[in-house]
Amino acid sequence: MSANTLTPARPTASVLSLRSVRGVLALDALVTGGNGLSYLAFAGPIGDLLGIGRATLLDLGAFLTVYALAVGVLAARRQPPRLAVRTVIDLNAAWVVLSLVAMELWFEPTGAGFVWIPLQAAVVALFVGLQFTAQRRADRS
Repeated sequence: MSANTLTPARPTASVLSLRSVRGVLALDALVTGGNGLSYLAFAGPIGDLLGIGRATLLDLGAFLTVYALAVGVLAARRQPPRLAVRTVIDLNAAWVVLSLVAMELWFEPTGAGFVWIPLQAAVVALFVGLQFTAQRRADRS
């Protein structure tokens, strides 16, 4: 009997686990991609609902879709590079701040917009926290 059969296997975090960097990145890519594609497909009705111009939503949708693809590619890597993960965390944090600033300074949101913009910023802030925590956990192992 070899030593490998006696030694318990070290558990590895699943790609879909919110405890793993890859899992949190994958969820971020899915949510962000869905949001971006929604903005692209329904810019007019969503813009009317939120009080944000159609052209702005098309631009945001295109950006979010490309960003989601990049985050998805990063999530697909066996070990996403630490610097790339840190960049995603920083960009997400910037998105949170810019969303709230834009709501106050540039957009003229409807009631739904005043709910949606901080809500989506809170979701992205949650991703920041989850990604930061997962990266710290990966750094220690």
